[in-house]
Amino acid sequence: MRRVKRCACLGQMRPERRKRVKTSIIIAFYDEEENVESVLEETRRTNPEAEIIAVNDGSNDRTESMIRKHSDVRLISFERHLGQSAAIYAGLKSARGEICVMMDGDGQSDPADVPKLISMLDRAEVVCGRRQNRQDTWCRRKASWIANLIRRMVLHDPVHDTGCTLKAMRREKVRHLLPFDGLHRYLPVFLDRAGARIIEVPVNHRPRKHGKSKYSLPERAMRGLYDLIGVRWLIARRISWPKNGENEHE
Repeated sequence: MRRVKRCACLGQMRPERRKRVKTSIIIAFYDEEENVESVLEETRRTNPEAEIIAVNDGSNDRTESMIRKHSDVRLISFERHLGQSAAIYAGLKSARGEICVMMDGDGQSDPADVPKLISMLDRAEVVCGRRQNRQDTWCRRKASWIANLIRRMVLHDPVHDTGCTLKAMRREKVRHLLPFDGLHRYLPVFLDRAGARIIEVPVNHRPRKHGKSKYSLPERAMRGLYDLIGVRWLIARRISWPKNGENEHE
């Protein structure tokens, strides 16, 4: 009998098929019914051996039913909207692959870049995409540039484009992450402080064909300010474990 995971905090997950996998690709979807089909088909075509985990973040449209059409995709479905950070974190915690890859479900990330990120993990433990020729409005690009600059100045963020969701990391590093609303923007900071080696690679960025962004610039600016203060405090207070201090001794 196949096991079915059910958890109030993580929503509902389809029955698991146990098999050894090397790579898990976590894709967060929120009201993306028009993008689900193309994103999942392209991801499977370019990454045929990967475990694909689609997280439905409490969508109000047909996103969940569209995902369910793909029997080779693991589904996590929230009963209500919890945010991109919750979706990404739930996927990371549920992943079975040795390598975890994160990407958006809006179609702007290019799944064809995933093998390139994975190939770079022999040089680092975390590989972050850096969007080339961004297909966003001038206002959004400028706001992103300012936000990244502030993060680097205040938190010494090791990457230049933390807003790029496309990232690859070794699953063992997930334990260094703390779940909070906004985590997905600060993943490199937490992993850097945990001693992980991080590099950036250029990735493709595509225009959004369907739907619209779920954030407004004023909203993102205010949330970014609150998060910046909180993350700075948290990093200052975190426990820095010695590299050889995590083993228990009798």
